[in-house]
Amino acid sequence: MTNWVYPLGTATDGKWDVSIGTSDSSLTVDGWAHTGLKVASLAAGATVELPAADEERIVVPLNGSFTVTVDSTDYPLAGRASVFSGPSDVLYSGAGRAVRISSADGGRGAVATAPAKASYPTRLVSAAETPVELRGAGNCSRQVHNFGTPAALEADRFIVCEVLTPAGNWSSYPPHKHDEEKDGETSLEEIYYFETQVAAASGAPADADAIGYQRVYASDERPIDVAAEVRTGDVVLVPYGWHGPAMAAPGYDLYYLNVMAGPGPVREWLISDDRHHGWVRQTWENQDIDPRLPFVHGK
Repeated sequence: MTNWVYPLGTATDGKWDVSIGTSDSSLTVDGWAHTGLKVASLAAGATVELPAADEERIVVPLNGSFTVTVDSTDYPLAGRASVFSGPSDVLYSGAGRAVRISSADGGRGAVATAPAKASYPTRLVSAAETPVELRGAGNCSRQVHNFGTPAALEADRFIVCEVLTPAGNWSSYPPHKHDEEKDGETSLEEIYYFETQVAAASGAPADADAIGYQRVYASDERPIDVAAEVRTGDVVLVPYGWHGPAMAAPGYDLYYLNVMAGPGPVREWLISDDRHHGWVRQTWENQDIDPRLPFVHGK
């Protein structure tokens, strides 16, 4: 059976803490073809490089600041203290371009990728211009940074965003899917890269183990059954099927970076809700957004 869950340390490759689905990944996943992810932890002054390939990329600082070099031009990314400190500058590079990433003071960064045929211009999306969406309501409230969605970024194939969920809340809910090309739905693979933290003012002990949970289950005859406990650095792949909720356990905030792309002709995120749970959306009309949102400067 194909493995869809990769805890921290199980998808390493050279300097990379995570390397799945990219043009140079040594780890292969049966049936995985449209999205990729790399994550690196850089010491002060260290660099990583990605050779030119037929894939588009977006560099996302997770913590720390970086300089990304594309076509001999340096792009400084101011970065952030952590993924829970609000949006970060990110850098998009189109297909066929080598990318060099360095950090003067050290930090951890992610690179989302997708095979691409058309090459679009390199673009820096600043933290200030990143669309921030507060989605859902009540205990389904979450915060979405839409820096790599079709409305915010011109690209060939992928859709990239990040989601922050306060302790005790559910996101990626109600369960939904995007595994068919049909009216109202697009076929998209999806990567979830997770980070967790002890929630502010939680009273947690020093050795608290910040955890979250991710659910994926079958929508048709193709088998998949994931109920994974996740922590910082873990990855869950969603090739098809219903997925959600992504659950932030009480006491612990949850972050995930989403990378989506597929074989269809349209770059668009169109979903179908699980009919057993889609009614939940209507309940949000009478609820407020969680007052703990937005996450800004560690709030």
